[in-house]
Amino acid sequence: MKVEQMYTGCLAHGAYYIESNGEAAIIDPLREVQQYVDMAEERGAKIKYIFETHFHADFVSGHVDLAKLTGAPIVYGPTQMETGFETFVAKDGEKFKLGNAEITLIHTPGHTMESSCYLLTNEEGKEEAIFTGDTLFIGDVGRPDLAQHVVADLTQEKLASHLFDSLRNKLMPLNDDIIVYPGHGAGSACGKNMSKETSDTLGNQKKTNYALRPDMTREEFVKELLTGLTTPPSYFPKNVLMNIQGYDSIDNVMSRGIQPLSAREFQVAMEETGAIVIDTRHAQNFSEGFIPNSYSIGIDGSFAVWVGTLITDIEQKILLVGDEERIPEVVTRLARVGYDHAIGFLKGGIEAWKEAGNEVDTVESISAAEFAAREEADKSIKIVDVRKTSEYDSEHIVNAISAPLDYINDSMTKLDKDETYYVHCAGGYRSMIFTSMLRAKGYKNLIDVDGGFNAIKDSGKFEVTAYVCPTTLL
Repeated sequence: MKVEQMYTGCLAHGAYYIESNGEAAIIDPLREVQQYVDMAEERGAKIKYIFETHFHADFVSGHVDLAKLTGAPIVYGPTQMETGFETFVAKDGEKFKLGNAEITLIHTPGHTMESSCYLLTNEEGKEEAIFTGDTLFIGDVGRPDLAQHVVADLTQEKLASHLFDSLRNKLMPLNDDIIVYPGHGAGSACGKNMSKETSDTLGNQKKTNYALRPDMTREEFVKELLTGLTTPPSYFPKNVLMNIQGYDSIDNVMSRGIQPLSAREFQVAMEETGAIVIDTRHAQNFSEGFIPNSYSIGIDGSFAVWVGTLITDIEQKILLVGDEERIPEVVTRLARVGYDHAIGFLKGGIEAWKEAGNEVDTVESISAAEFAAREEADKSIKIVDVRKTSEYDSEHIVNAISAPLDYINDSMTKLDKDETYYVHCAGGYRSMIFTSMLRAKGYKNLIDVDGGFNAIKDSGKFEVTAYVCPTTLL
């Protein structure tokens, strides 16, 4: 028997390949499904089932495309939701034979009402692993406030209460040596304090996970679960609807997005389509020269998550600037969160744009040492911290303005277009996103601090607040 976790860092997402005696199942596949087909073919196996733990909010599943390619049924737990494609709605406790192994669906409402876990009984008849989706994470449990953005009467309190019952009645009675394989790890917005570990024994989670304390009352559970939750990214409900209703094939999305455009064609597309330009290069390369009004969202970071958080229209047309060999990766990562309308990239990159005689903009970016020297010379300079509120509350430069990137529309109201601000995040990735987006809105006096708070603190030149352990990572 084979169990493989296929973990994708940019989404902090775990998909799973399970195989026994020539039959395979995929749990919570990503949008780009060919990888699962290839794995099965290489091993001489046939994909028999596509198991979904719930209607995902943080990414678009590959279930529809995978079903078309393999003929395998898409299986959900109990739900009355009408989908735009054929599904098999299983009963609580329903068993699925997979070669010489068996998978049992366990209905665990709470994160969403259809949320289900899949218990794997191995070829020797032993309960070996449970695939928990967003019901149980390592160190955390799924947030209960997402479904209400799709179904209004499903309040977070109601869902939290359901989750309390699911954990205690369905999961905690299972054997301690069962391996827990969650849907996400640290970095996902589906929980508030997830571990970097991507698997654990259920027994250890019973000992260490705050939500599994055996003496916890329902009221205590609900209170602790809801404390520290922030508003989820705006793209979450839209991804849920795509997962329910269906979507365009990944092949069509890719063919549109990877079209090479000359500088002239790119300029025409900007003018005629209303597309925004996303520059996926490293922040420092961006600062040295970029197309005016373009956004810096580097591919070497939580690219898809920040696109989803900051670009509110999921049908927005997008033009791309970046390393040509990585454009397919960029389009794929956009598609993972439902941004299917990339319409091409700048062939030859920013150099081609310059050679065509087009205007180029720049952003001043300085080191932490230079920042310290300027602050020493002028104690009145204004400092903007664009990290999450939880990071700022944990530790920050004294007198710095908190302007979180994830709430950029509110954050920009704190700034005056005529003032000069020194902008930093933790390491330099988010500050350039913030600076580029505000620059496109007329804020021309923003100076980026390369290396961010980490470099600033290491310099020892700034007064910072005493460290406070954060209660949430959202």
